[in-house]
Amino acid sequence: MMRPQIAGMDVSRETLEQLEQYHRLLRKWTPAINLVAKSTMEDVWDRHFVDSAQVFGLVPRHEALWVDLGSGGGFPGLVCAVLARELSPETRFVLVESDMRKATFLRTVARELALEAEVICDRVEKVPPLGAEILSARALAPLPKLLDYAARHLGPAGIAVFLKGESFREEICKAQDDWRFAYEEIRSQTDEAAMILRIGDIERV
Repeated sequence: MMRPQIAGMDVSRETLEQLEQYHRLLRKWTPAINLVAKSTMEDVWDRHFVDSAQVFGLVPRHEALWVDLGSGGGFPGLVCAVLARELSPETRFVLVESDMRKATFLRTVARELALEAEVICDRVEKVPPLGAEILSARALAPLPKLLDYAARHLGPAGIAVFLKGESFREEICKAQDDWRFAYEEIRSQTDEAAMILRIGDIERV
C-alpha cells in the first residue's frame, strides 16, 4: 500500500490524519480570530498546509531546536511539528506569537495533537535569545528585519528558512546593505512567483 504524500514527502496515515484534524481546528477558529485571510480559506490546504510542509524537507532531520517566529495560525512551524512527530522526533519546536488569541489556538492544537511544541506569547524582539538550530518565518517581515531577528535567536551554526513572495530579490539587495549572509533560493512548490530562502553565516556589516 502506498503511503500518503504531502509536499513530496511520504507520511503515515496517522500524520495525515493529524494534519486534517489541525485543518478542522483552523476552520473552526478562523471566523473568530482571523488566523488566515478569508480569501485563502477555500484553498487552505495548498495555500497554508502544503506551503508550510515543503519547508520541512529543506532542513536537516536530527536532534535540534526549531524556532518559528510570528507563528500566527501555525505556518510553517506547527505543520512542521506535526511532520517531525513522525519523521524527526528528536526535533523540539518553539513557536513565538505575540497575539494572545493566536497563541491560545497554537497551544490548543499542540495539546490536542500531542506535539512537542512550546508556545511563547511575546514579541520576537523581546524574547531572550533562543539559540535555535533552525529558524523559520512566513509572511512576518521584510528580509532585513528577519535577519535582525535571526541574529538574535539563531545559534552559531544554525540555518534560517524564510518563505518570501515575488519581491524576494529586492529584499535580498536591501538586506545586503547591512548584512553578510550565505543564501540559497528554492522555488516554492505552491506559488511559482514565490521563493524559499535558506540562509546561514549571518553577520552584520
